[in-house]
Amino acid sequence: MKSKKSPENYKIKMTDKKRILSGMRPTGRLHLGHLVGALSNWVKLQDEYDCFFMVADWHALMSEYENPKGIKENIFNNVADWIACGISPDKSVLFIQSEVKEHLELYMAFSLLTPLGWLERCPTYKEQLREIKNRDLKTYAFLGYPVLQAADILLYQAQAVPVGEDQLPHLELTREIARRFNGLYKKSLFPDPQAVLTSEARLLGLDGRKMSKSYDNFIALSEEKDSVRKKTAQMFTDPARIKRSDAGHPEKCNVHSYYAVFARERGREINGLCRKAQIGCTECKKELAEILIHFLGPIQLKRKELLSNPKQIKDVLERGKQRAGEVARRTIEEVKAALNLFQ
Repeated sequence: MKSKKSPENYKIKMTDKKRILSGMRPTGRLHLGHLVGALSNWVKLQDEYDCFFMVADWHALMSEYENPKGIKENIFNNVADWIACGISPDKSVLFIQSEVKEHLELYMAFSLLTPLGWLERCPTYKEQLREIKNRDLKTYAFLGYPVLQAADILLYQAQAVPVGEDQLPHLELTREIARRFNGLYKKSLFPDPQAVLTSEARLLGLDGRKMSKSYDNFIALSEEKDSVRKKTAQMFTDPARIKRSDAGHPEKCNVHSYYAVFARERGREINGLCRKAQIGCTECKKELAEILIHFLGPIQLKRKELLSNPKQIKDVLERGKQRAGEVARRTIEEVKAALNLFQ
């Protein structure tokens, strides 16, 4: 007898909720910035939307094509983090982008009609070329990644996409591509997906810069306790506070911004103590480290349990592949009909 949730008979319950598509690139360990900036939002959205959450491995390869060795392991680790943080395979569809071939089919269809000028003016593309010097990103795929992003979203007829403000130009490009397709082929196939802006403020890296694997300025969701303490001890604090007896300025201190996210009430107390020089930066960072260790404890326990039995994750991804494939095939059938391709 097949189990209740075997891949063959698994179905996500269909609802009248609007659909969301979002994804993450498996380029390394997930960190507190991913949790604050995306995962915590995904958890809330599960109850409001029909959610499709994608491991964006084709997108990862656009920057990691020269050294793709770690991507497979990252996929398992990242999905374990998703579930450990509260993403439910019973509420949401979790799948790997490259396992659904229709992503590349729709990417090709959209490539036919997307003007080069639309891609060349993309601000993120220019920024990445300027800032990332240790990889060769001057490739056809990297220029065209917003087209693949549009295909990811529209393949599932997603009406909404959770994004940060820096991703709004990409979403507008998705809408432009959808309108161009609908207009050229006299169809109303694709919706105009709207932004669902992340409610939390962005968490900066330990050094005050953007949190990034390239800068190694993050605390991973899987970070060991001693490493959390060591990294927290190295965090940048108020540059104007030289001595323990100097009054602090919490609004200028990156450590205080972490309190605001992970221990808001204690953060208010620390704010007052800091301004009166009644607590030192070293003491403040030690306390923050223990708060973070306590916060990460349940996530790490769940993660460890999932990774101890990889079949659990494989089954989740197989079920997600089937559900995503069903939706994707229906969309591609309509696209091919519009393009008068043989079916």
